[in-house]
Amino acid sequence: MHPSPTRSQAHGFEADLWTLERVGAVVTRTTGVVLSRTSVWRLLTGRLGWSLQRPERRAVERDESEIARWIAHEWPRIKKGP
Repeated sequence: MHPSPTRSQAHGFEADLWTLERVGAVVTRTTGVVLSRTSVWRLLTGRLGWSLQRPERRAVERDESEIARWIAHEWPRIKKGP
């Protein structure tokens, strides 16, 4: 089983994020084998060589050029004070 190419939403989960519990649920659903969280972790990290990755907490609407403009023009004015 290799869950990353398939989004977790394709397996009926609301948010598109894989957790140990979700991987374990998919393993159970597809193979009938129930794995503990520790076993899922060992499977993913030891046997498959995967590592822990956390999603970036950035807004999709983030505008890097606007942020750079704000830092260059607005922040010095605010920092200076009235």
